[in-house]
Amino acid sequence: MKIETEEHNIPKYPFEADMNSGNPMFRIHRIDHKTNYKKSEFLVPHRKDYYFFAFVKQGNSRHWIDMKPYTLQPDTFYFTTPHQVHLKEETKPFTGVGFSFNSDFPELEGEAFKALPIIQNPYNGHELKLNPDDLTFVEDILDKTLIEYHNKEADWQNNMISAYMRVLMIYLSRLYNEQFTMKEAGPNRDLLKRFTNHIEESFAQYHEVNDYAELMNLSPGHLSELVKEQSGKPAITHIHERISLEAKRLLFHTEQSAKEIAFSLGFEDASYFNRFFKRINGQTPLQYRQQIREMYH
Repeated sequence: MKIETEEHNIPKYPFEADMNSGNPMFRIHRIDHKTNYKKSEFLVPHRKDYYFFAFVKQGNSRHWIDMKPYTLQPDTFYFTTPHQVHLKEETKPFTGVGFSFNSDFPELEGEAFKALPIIQNPYNGHELKLNPDDLTFVEDILDKTLIEYHNKEADWQNNMISAYMRVLMIYLSRLYNEQFTMKEAGPNRDLLKRFTNHIEESFAQYHEVNDYAELMNLSPGHLSELVKEQSGKPAITHIHERISLEAKRLLFHTEQSAKEIAFSLGFEDASYFNRFFKRINGQTPLQYRQQIREMYH
C-alpha cells in the first residue's frame, strides 16, 4: 500500500481497488476479525482518503475518530468521510460487513447521491443505531451487494451494485435525519452545505467570512445571516471551529511545534495562532497537547 504523508505529516491511506473485481471505485467484504492485529497497527493516527462504512453485527472494538472514542456496538452502522483522523486502540473479535468507495463513486452517481446526508455528514456523526426493521433491511441489501460483487460473470454487475448502494445510502440518510437534528431541506440548507464545503477545502488559506462570501458571490452580511439561520452558529464560528479541529488533530497526533502548526494552517504569526487557539479552547496549544496526551496515552 502506498501511504501518503502530505496532509500535515499524518499518514494518509488511499483507496485500494480490489483487483479481482470489475469495479475500481468500490469494494465490499465480510468482517470476521478473530485474529490479532500487529502491535504496530495500534495507536497509529492516519487518514482514510475515501468513504468507509461498517455494519457491526456482533462483538466490539474501540476506535477513535477525530479524537473522539467509539466502542463499536452490535447492530450498529458506522461511517466516516475522507480526511478524518482514525486511530485503532483495541480490536476484539467482531463480525459484520465493511465497504468503501473513493470520491469518484459519488461523483459518477450524480448530484442527488452526493447531497445525501450520509455522504455530506453535516453533523459530523459516525454511528447509526439499527432497530430490528432496520437490521432486516440493511443486512438484506448488504447480502445482495456481496453476492453481486463476487458474481463476476453477471451482466450489468456494476449497475446492480450502484443500484443497491443508492438504495442503501438513501435508507441510511433517512436514519441519519432521524438520529441527528436536521432542519427542513431547502435552498438555504444547500447554501450552508456549500459554505461548509468551501471551509473544508480552504480553511488553511481563508480565515474570514469575507473570503468565503466572495467565493459564493454573496455579501458577507447575507452569508452570515443565512448560515446562522440554518445552523444556529455565526459563519465565523464555523470557520474557527474547523481551524481549531485541525490544530487539535495535529497537536494530538504529530510532534509538530505550535509554530509549525500555525504556519501550516495559514497563520503568519505564531503568537496570534496561540491567542486564537486559547480564545477558542480556553488553553494554549501546548497546554492542550499535554492534557490530551495525558488523558489518552
